[in-house]
Amino acid sequence: MKTCIAPSVLSADLDRLAEQVGAAAAGGADWMHVDVMDGRFVPTITFGSPMVRALRRITDLPIDVHLMVQEPERYIEEYAEAGARVFTIHPEATIHVQRHLDTTRAAGMLAGLALNPGTPLGYLEEVLDSVDLVLVMSVNPGYGGQRYLPAATGKIRRVRELLSRHRSPARLEVDGGITQATIRGAWEAGADTFVAGTAVFGAPDPARAIAELRSEASARA
Repeated sequence: MKTCIAPSVLSADLDRLAEQVGAAAAGGADWMHVDVMDGRFVPTITFGSPMVRALRRITDLPIDVHLMVQEPERYIEEYAEAGARVFTIHPEATIHVQRHLDTTRAAGMLAGLALNPGTPLGYLEEVLDSVDLVLVMSVNPGYGGQRYLPAATGKIRRVRELLSRHRSPARLEVDGGITQATIRGAWEAGADTFVAGTAVFGAPDPARAIAELRSEASARA
């Protein structure tokens, strides 16, 4: 499966959003990642669907939306209409997880399930047939710029084993502290999709940062 780099606009300079997104795209970014936080599921409040619409106007890259919100099912149609390609939810944030994953697919988006550092893999195993992407959080969500938790590598490996055992084609994404120093270990553990915020938009040259991240992962395949 092709390695996918998804820069997170949480770390972008919003005054220069078009410029920075354009630089990331020029550097080979595959997706753009949008972190949506509601101040309830996590302490921080960030973007909503207007950010997806804004990105849709300035880039053709698929938009990967990660909802760190309570009752994410309330927003499925809204984000589909805004132009999101991937819609990822947390199992702790809702009740009927499998239903909402299927509703996400019916709305024309890929359905993702996010696993926090303390979330058991059993949540995933029960709904695996309805999942197009598994997001392993390598930090506790809520803030950008955190350090990668080393225990996440083992969790990525266990998720990859689960996906392989069930012959699932779902992508395995990792988010949190992804840098040139951490991406290779996550890739070797089985991740194929990498969210990077500060490592891209905090770099002097986002395009070069994308290329360097990719060289630490898929170029070593």
